Amino acid sequence: MRIIFDIGHPAHVHLFKHLARLLMKDGAEVLFTARDKEFELDLLKAEGFPYICFGKHYRSLPGKIWGLLRYDIQMLLTGLRFKPDLLVSHGTLYAAHAAPFLGAKYLSIEDTGNMEQVVLYRPFTDIILTPEVLPKDLGPKQVRYNGYHEIAYLHPEFFTPDPSIRQWLGVAEDEEYAIIRFISWDASHDVGHKGLSREDKVELVKKLSKRMKVFITSERGVSEELKPFCLQMPPDKFHHVLNYASLVISEGTTTATEAGILGTPCVYISTFVDPNCQEMEGFGLVFNTSESGKVFNMVDEVLNTDRQVYRDRAKAFLETKVNVTRYYYDFIVNRYQKNNASIQDPSWKSSY
Repeated sequence: MRIIFDIGHPAHVHLFKHLARLLMKDGAEVLFTARDKEFELDLLKAEGFPYICFGKHYRSLPGKIWGLLRYDIQMLLTGLRFKPDLLVSHGTLYAAHAAPFLGAKYLSIEDTGNMEQVVLYRPFTDIILTPEVLPKDLGPKQVRYNGYHEIAYLHPEFFTPDPSIRQWLGVAEDEEYAIIRFISWDASHDVGHKGLSREDKVELVKKLSKRMKVFITSERGVSEELKPFCLQMPPDKFHHVLNYASLVISEGTTTATEAGILGTPCVYISTFVDPNCQEMEGFGLVFNTSESGKVFNMVDEVLNTDRQVYRDRAKAFLETKVNVTRYYYDFIVNRYQKNNASIQDPSWKSSY
């Protein structure tokens, strides 16, 4: 079996990496495709996967329109050379549009439900796999499962935290540190939403840095006052850094969810109501606010709770979910390798 995984975001490398390796053990030939957007290429290099880069990501609206045409053509040409049986992505348009011309199936693994994207790839899609918590009805091709994307790479079967990360960060064994994640707010699902203002960001970092070490990761540049706090690290170390943090403050849903799964308490700052974060708030792992004035009270509340409490909550949370990578693997093997059409029935369940 020959499979193309198309990457639209750094998190998608993590989403598919263990799945790709399981399939490769079965003899599948795998190729990754990506655009140079953030650090997708660095992650693919670190993981050792074969990949093709289609060039720089476009941020402007005219650029995105031109990119749709350009990347569609590049995906088609790549597919004609590679001859895939299956294309898999997190709802990227390019893989979907190329699939019918290549005589291949396209599997979308979706958790945002951005309808402006869904309507453009759904006609070319075989199945759309979504978490049960996704509130949107994406039509008859949608199959729901009880898990999150982030579990695919942070499940204990696949992720083992590396304690030497503290030495790499320069923090002592018992020293507290916080991770603050700022996003660019230019993703399609971020339109109309906001997080912290520039002034609030500066105040937050200054206040928190009086209590513990603070490390910032940001999709875009930060103000001069915050540059000394920016964390320069290989992207493949990020989840180890999250795991040992005392606190995470994030404008992005992915980092918030990752922290919660790892048992690291997170204050999620956004006007965007994310279903994952909502459910994890019920487990006492993620705390959401869109008001900067409430952030510090939340931080105090989080830090006054013993760290092990959050570890125990994360363990209890994971026991309610499937092993997501194993679920994807079962789905692909049964539907595409064994041609089991019964999986089209949404009642199909993986053994994981």
